Amino acid sequence: MSEKKELLTTNRKALTINLDEKRYGTFAEIGAGQEVARIFFQAGGASGTVAKTISAYDMNFSDAIYGKAPRYVSRERLSLMLDHEYHLLLERLAQARGDRTMFFAFADTVATKGFKGTNDAHGWMGVRFQTEPGGPPSDVVLHVRMWDKENVLQHEALGIAGTNLLYAAFYYRDDPRRFIESLVDNLGTTRLEVDMLKFSGPAFAGVDNRLMALYLVQFGLTNAIVFGPQGDVLQPSEVFYKKAILVERGSFRPVTHVNVDMLNCATAQFVQEPEVKDKDIVVIMEITMNNLLASGGLDAADFLQRADLLGELGFTAMISNYPEYYRLTSYFRRYTKEMIGVAMGINNLLEIFNEKYYEHLEGGILESFGRMFRQAVKLYIYPMRQEAYDRYLSTGGVMPPGSHVAHAFAANVLITARNVQVANHLRNLYDHLLENHYIDCIVGFDREVLGTFSRDVLSRIRDRDPTWEKLVPASVATAIKKRRLFGYSEPPAVPAPDPVAS
Repeated sequence: MSEKKELLTTNRKALTINLDEKRYGTFAEIGAGQEVARIFFQAGGASGTVAKTISAYDMNFSDAIYGKAPRYVSRERLSLMLDHEYHLLLERLAQARGDRTMFFAFADTVATKGFKGTNDAHGWMGVRFQTEPGGPPSDVVLHVRMWDKENVLQHEALGIAGTNLLYAAFYYRDDPRRFIESLVDNLGTTRLEVDMLKFSGPAFAGVDNRLMALYLVQFGLTNAIVFGPQGDVLQPSEVFYKKAILVERGSFRPVTHVNVDMLNCATAQFVQEPEVKDKDIVVIMEITMNNLLASGGLDAADFLQRADLLGELGFTAMISNYPEYYRLTSYFRRYTKEMIGVAMGINNLLEIFNEKYYEHLEGGILESFGRMFRQAVKLYIYPMRQEAYDRYLSTGGVMPPGSHVAHAFAANVLITARNVQVANHLRNLYDHLLENHYIDCIVGFDREVLGTFSRDVLSRIRDRDPTWEKLVPASVATAIKKRRLFGYSEPPAVPAPDPVAS
């Protein structure tokens, strides 16, 4: 967390911008009224800042001005608004005052709580602005969710958020952490969520949008963020809306053959489920925030390395602050009623049955399972060799009290969802989930890759042991060596044989 600074009131932020003689621009707002523009007018001195305000509330008027977009409240609509309004500013005012003015266009398109109160309160907002007179523009675009129950409070929150965005773009752009934290100034995260943020243009040439999105989770502005295979920041509802979802959680440090095989096999089974056939599907690799924290701080370089490698394999990646699986599946339920599949190994399965994680719930483990499995959720369990499992335990694995793996098995016998043992007092619960196919064994797996752990690969990389390359996909090995990720360095050269001695 960055150093605490004086918290400016919303009125003070708007007045500061109004008194900045070089700032001049347009406010275009659709959906909730002109909430941001209203704050600037009320602050005083708005004539020095506001070139125009517009609220093309009617869809036909909006289409006539900005052109058609797939949805009324969408990123596409916001982009059309920014394009149109910024172009008009330059067309009409550049010659008259462009040599002394830094133009900006602010826009938002929002759906607040409707009359019936059944809709999602969310919206897109953005600003296009110059950092010097006559200079090229830069953009900041974000997606917000408003959590107030009353419509009037959602309107208020929108006005504050828009003012925060403008102030941050003008005065905090060189301090990205402070920029992000300031987006909820005078609001807090209980009233507003920012679940997508994207910077572009010369003012943000050194900004990595993935890292900025990660700060949204770290600072509590949202609970999860999503990245596409090309590293682009995605808005969750655009990814998950009305889709069947399959997710694998891991550290992916680095991603191994086991991670890929687990997800491929689970996907093959998931698409055969009666509830999934003919449905749109999204497959996700997910990392929890506590997996990214080292010594209490965020290791940004380590995170970006993992994200890069998942992208190398074409995976969509997600970062969340949900340590418990029931919270993860509940998050997906925001966006879809379709089936949710979760792929995991034996070790994670046993962690789910560790009651210490549910002491904060009044209903304990039963409440957590009720939340997790209440709507078409299934766990797909990847097997583990017994010797690998024993090694897992000896190198830091934690099992629930009373849990064990039967030691009568031969060394090459696999531990699966069918023969793993949980604590005796949870056995009936486990059997119920297993027999009713809330938990299923993954089949068709590659026996040759079983027993590989990311931490083993990491250790071999750091020990300059070249055998690590056999444990990860070829493209991952190439990327690690080329970019010298995870502390990679060339293995020591093997000395040539002595010709005299031979």
